[in-house]
Parts: sequence; C-alpha cells; structure tokens
Amino acid sequence: MGFRKKNKSPPVLSHEFVIQNHADMVSCLAMIILLGLMFEVTAKFAIMFITVQYNVTEVLDEKSEPLNFYQYGPKDVATVFFYLLIAVILHALIQEYILDKINRRLHLSKTKHSKFNESGQLAAFYLFSFVWGCSILTAEDFAKNPTFLWEGYPHTRMVFQVKFFYICQIAYWLHALPELYFQKVRKEDIPRQLYYICLYIVHITGAYVLNLHRLGLVLLVPHYLVELLFHASRLFYFSDENKQKGFTLWALLFVIARLLTLTLSVLTFGFGLPRTENLGFSLADGNFNVLTVRMTCLAAICLTQAWMMWKFINFQLKKWREHSQSQASKKKTFSPKSKLHKREPTRVGAANGVVKSEDKTSPRARKAKAS
Repeated sequence: MGFRKKNKSPPVLSHEFVIQNHADMVSCLAMIILLGLMFEVTAKFAIMFITVQYNVTEVLDEKSEPLNFYQYGPKDVATVFFYLLIAVILHALIQEYILDKINRRLHLSKTKHSKFNESGQLAAFYLFSFVWGCSILTAEDFAKNPTFLWEGYPHTRMVFQVKFFYICQIAYWLHALPELYFQKVRKEDIPRQLYYICLYIVHITGAYVLNLHRLGLVLLVPHYLVELLFHASRLFYFSDENKQKGFTLWALLFVIARLLTLTLSVLTFGFGLPRTENLGFSLADGNFNVLTVRMTCLAAICLTQAWMMWKFINFQLKKWREHSQSQASKKKTFSPKSKLHKREPTRVGAANGVVKSEDKTSPRARKAKAS
C-alpha cells in the first residue's frame, strides 16, 4: 500500500514493489497529467483528461441566459481514466489513514479483516454517491413524475452534475478491478467481488451510453442507500457482534428496493418508451428506442434483481441456521440432564446432620464387651 514507510524494500518492479507503492506511482501519473496544463503544447491534451467534454450551449429565449448541457463521446474515455487514477489514490488514503488504524484496535482475523476493509471502502463510496445523487434529484426534479423518465427520449443532453456523476461512477467501478490485485484479495473472495463489480460497470455504462441516465440515476440512489446500510451494519457487527439490528432494517429496505427497481423498469421499458414519438434506432441521434434494445435492457435488470434476491434468500437462510444452531447449543449447555440417584438410608435417630447411635452404652463399656 502506498503512503507507508517500509522497513524492507522489495526489488524494483516486482509484484510486491508494485503492490506496496501503487498509490505513489498513480499519484505521479496524475501529477504528470496536471502539469500538462502548464504548457501550451500539452494543454489541449491534458484538459481532455481533467475537464468534462462535449459542451453544448442552448438558448431557450433571447432574454434568458444560455444554458450549458453536455453529451457523451469517445473523449470521455480519457476523462474516466483520469478519475480512475483519483479513485485509486483516495482508496489508498482511506485504507491507510482510517481503516488500518481501526483494524489495529479491533484485532480481527484474516477473514474479518478482508471483509472489514471491503465494507469500509464501499460504505464511504455509497455514502458519497447517495448524498450526491439525492442533491441531483432534488435540483433537477427528476422524481417529480414517473413520466419524466421517458418523456422526450432520447435524453442526449445532460447537465454538468449528471454527466460528472456518471463519469465518476464508471471510473470508481473500473478502479475496483485492479484493486483486487493491489489489495491482495483472497482467491475465494475474487469471484464474488468480480460479479458485482462487472454488474455495476455494465448497468451504469449501459444507462450512460443508451441515454437512459434519468432512469439509471433514479434507480441508483435507493440501491446505494440499501447497500450503505448493509455495509455500515457489517462494520458495526465486526466491532461488536451483538449489534445486529441494522441487518433487520437492511433486509426490509432490500426487498422494497428490488420491488421499486422492477416496477420502474417495467413501467419505463414496457409502457413508457413504446408510446413515445421517437421510435427507431439511430446512432447519430442517440436513439435506441426499439423493441430489441428495450427487451434486452429489461431482461438484464430483471435477471440482476432475481440474482440479488437469490443471494439475499441464501444469506437469510444461512443466518437463520446459524442462529438456530447457537440457540440449540445454549440449551444443551445451560440445561444438563439431571440423573436421579438413590439415597442411602439414613441412620435411625439422625437429625439436623448429627447421627445418634442406637447403643446407649459408653464407648469404654462397648470396648470391654467386644474383648
């Protein structure tokens, strides 16, 4: 991990060297791009990486001020690459100055240590994205009417905040792929993380390219809230295993979010887009309103929601089995089988723990009698 002082320096350009210093190397690359702004020859190339491209100015009225909108294009790849570098640097900072310090105090096992780091990184990202997404929805009134999701399609023009939001989202999930190597993720955890990373990349990029950014933003905000609650609950659980109330609220909101996603998706692709005026396929106009594209998008969303529900049900069944087993083990330890033992007959005259002999003669007389 970058930003650390190492006692032993591994060989240059070895795997361990790259893993330990990857944040420093990425920081140098980002600084080179920023320095390109200082020179006239390289400025036009450097600005392509840093600023949002494809600005379109539109004047609605002679008296009103011109409005700035943005479209997407091939140059967005360079912008995504630059903010991918920024995501790697921020990832290293959060790991070094927050998560590692907490891990040293908790003394977690290797398995819990890996899950704690994963939840810590994702919780920070989900919190930031949720707040940012809510501010965009509030400012643009995206959720004022469901018909706003498909009216006027294709939505080729975006405000700055919407385009920059999608650029950062794609950059973050792309950065998560090399982080599997940089963070030395365990082999058994790689397939699980690859599944959800690739799903995020496909869905967010698909909404961006197909000019469905309104629907994508409305679906991402509640989804990020649910995921934020889950990873925050898992962080509290690792600090204290008795803190499990957050999982109950998460389970309820998870089901609601899945139903909301399916409802809005069916409403948009099944009823809204087929009734718009602009039906057809045109790359130049950014119009993808044909039956094949609509059904493909709807099928992808439905299959993803079904997969998530399947994972959710398996997770709940696993927790229920663990809870029932723990309860059964507690009953065995605190309720042992009592065995009845036959008591020896008490001596005649025993009272209050003192045994009285039937022979009333003195011990000296008994001894003489026996001899």
